[in-house]
Amino acid sequence: MTLEPVGADQAAILAKLHAASFDQPWTAADIAGLLDGPGGYGLAARDEAGAAVGFILARAIAGEAEILTLAVAPSHRRQGVARALVEAAAGVAASLAAESLFLEVAADNAAAIGLYRAAGFAEVGRRRGYYAKAADAAIDALVMRLDLNRTPA
Repeated sequence: MTLEPVGADQAAILAKLHAASFDQPWTAADIAGLLDGPGGYGLAARDEAGAAVGFILARAIAGEAEILTLAVAPSHRRQGVARALVEAAAGVAASLAAESLFLEVAADNAAAIGLYRAAGFAEVGRRRGYYAKAADAAIDALVMRLDLNRTPA
């Protein structure tokens, strides 16, 4: 597996990966807009054949960064792809002088929460009813933060 930056020209491929991971997937236009917008960046994980098997999209502005989405092809889950993407995105955010990296994750997504905690993120808040689920009630989002270029208070 290799990691590499992605641009808006790869948005259609990333949208297909996103659709395999989420009930309400982002469109290619959504992805391109983020990558073309202020502070937006993305990284893709590629297999030995060069096919994208996962990606992460983030934004870093004014000393803060946020992971906006992360998707890994079902056939490549539980193989370290997501962890590698999160760590690489944190490295990019740190290089862009971000002091903190934030994300929101559904409170019922135990696998993702475990991944983020293992990567050093801590829960710093909760957004009640943030995620709408198809037939279920809305799910809370946990707000998590990873300190990057910060000195302890």
